[in-house]
Amino acid sequence: MLNQTIAPQPFIKWVGGKRQLLAELSSRLPPSFNGYFEPFVGGGALFWYLHARLKGLDYTPCIGDFNEELINTYQMVKKQPHQLIDCLKQFKNTEQFYYQVRAWDRCPSYEQRTDVERAARFIFLNKTGFNGLYRVNQNNQNNVPYGHYKNPTIFEVDNLLACSQLLQHTTIYQGEFDAILAKVQKGDLVYLDPPYVPINATSSFTGYTSTGFDLSMQYRLRDFCHQLNEMGVHFMLSNSAAALVYELYSAYHIDEVLAGRAINADGAGRGKITELIIRNY
Repeated sequence: MLNQTIAPQPFIKWVGGKRQLLAELSSRLPPSFNGYFEPFVGGGALFWYLHARLKGLDYTPCIGDFNEELINTYQMVKKQPHQLIDCLKQFKNTEQFYYQVRAWDRCPSYEQRTDVERAARFIFLNKTGFNGLYRVNQNNQNNVPYGHYKNPTIFEVDNLLACSQLLQHTTIYQGEFDAILAKVQKGDLVYLDPPYVPINATSSFTGYTSTGFDLSMQYRLRDFCHQLNEMGVHFMLSNSAAALVYELYSAYHIDEVLAGRAINADGAGRGKITELIIRNY
């Protein structure tokens, strides 16, 4: 039986995740909305935070992401949580085992791995790899180094089951953010948390394209927001405080908030930085 006693929490770490900004985001939600869409779900911090409210909606919430391995993991938490838990119990936090598991996608046999095995691998690498990064090389192979954590919490049974319960009533898709255009309707809410515009956009976009979300995609996202606005759909979007973002969304409400910087090779470069929350309502 699926757990009904605890509130679901993110079951993976995600760089740029929004757990620390939940108060800022939740205070800016519209008073009411019909359906909920989150096409850059990542770790899903806001989605899980809204679990009680989402259960009360007339329409099934919808989450998605372009990352195929991430979405497979969400699907397995939804469809086969107990098998996933059994598989995760076989994984151990050692450097040797980490690199053995990381190397799965370098072998032709990876195509024969089950969806549950792939999901367990994704969670394991996420929780034991360096800083919870998700990074692949040009061959789409995971290349995140071992994190050297002494006793990481790789998974929590009760939380995975609680997450599975909410996902039973959630549509999950793998694809582009604008794939939801055929589904959203007036009065719905779309929360967008895309890869951020680098603060120094002119010099950083070359490296930024490795994520598949370059400068042209930021303009495409802006145009998508214009479409949502014209349809009467509420949208809330997070992004960096780069000059380009102010320019792209000058027609909308822009709030500045402070967020912690978790990923920086130089410890002195970590701390609070300004991010933007943009709304059309």
